[in-house]
Amino acid sequence: MNSGQVILLTGILVASASALPGCFLLLRRMAMMADAISHAILPGIVAGYFIARGPNLLAGFAGAALAAVVTVALVEALQRTGRVAGQAAIGIVFPALFALGTVLVSRFFSNVHLDTDAVLYGNIEFSAFESLLVGDLDLGPQSLWIMGGLCAINLAFILLLYKELKLATFDPGLAAALGFSPVLIHYALMGILSITAVGAFTAVGAVLVVALMIIPAATAYLLTDRLPVMIGLAVACGALAATLGYGVAVALDASVAGAMATLAGALFGLAFLFAPEQGLVARTRRQARQRRRFAVETLIVHLLNHEGTQNQATESAVAHLGEELRWADRVRDEAITRAADDGLIARENGHLALTASGRETARAVMAR
Repeated sequence: MNSGQVILLTGILVASASALPGCFLLLRRMAMMADAISHAILPGIVAGYFIARGPNLLAGFAGAALAAVVTVALVEALQRTGRVAGQAAIGIVFPALFALGTVLVSRFFSNVHLDTDAVLYGNIEFSAFESLLVGDLDLGPQSLWIMGGLCAINLAFILLLYKELKLATFDPGLAAALGFSPVLIHYALMGILSITAVGAFTAVGAVLVVALMIIPAATAYLLTDRLPVMIGLAVACGALAATLGYGVAVALDASVAGAMATLAGALFGLAFLFAPEQGLVARTRRQARQRRRFAVETLIVHLLNHEGTQNQATESAVAHLGEELRWADRVRDEAITRAADDGLIARENGHLALTASGRETARAVMAR
């Protein structure tokens, strides 16, 4: 396997592993927690490296995992006080820890590979050259083993606890009544999120972990209302963003991780515009259809209300409708044309009259 294939596969595994817990974070409205953990693990990594007197995978992983747990605990503690809202608690904790980590990096590791660029953007371009060694045995690229293992762990977690996660996410009260512990499920999800963020940190950096964890999930959310489909689409969107991003990075000689996150954003933009139900274009068309239907219903109800009255001739005159209903001429003409095409009204010498179908439809509208 050449270096390009290793980089691409690492990106796909990072995006896939991140998208799995990302779906539940998005549904729980806790997207900022991914940002908090991915930033707050930095001082833990630095502490691990400092204790090991240099870069060390196990020491860095242990320090980062501990920092992630501390982050979640601090956020939860602030929220329980009742004085700080959820998003505000996250906004207090992670900038402080990330700033501490940045200070430690610049002070103790400014002349080694753990610099601010590595922290922000990762080193996915060098993933092919970092091998996992067990004694004298070279098992291949370390990133593939780590992210492949995290993908398997995250997938197993969701498959085993799918019912509990779904119930605790959408109805915590019912979950508690049925004997499940929403708090325990919450901390289990936070644990999975923490180890995923730690594992992905070295590949794509602190900032881009958030993009790969939240954006594919948000894209899938716009495309479906079914949770299993959403999870599958989130993984597919993440993998597609990683693949296209790698191609763009190679073509432009740009940052691979940055290009992957950018393509994830581009896919979200396309879904935001063109999703079949939730997309901006579909919603705009739906609202336009609703306005047209409302105008037609207003017209036929108006005609029905004045049928058989002394002023029927005046109220049914086309020239009078715009003033009576406060419509612009264009709106009036469109409503009349649509109602006539639907067989609800008939035109008679500048006046409008309800057909039998139009009269029945108007009565149904008034009975709602």
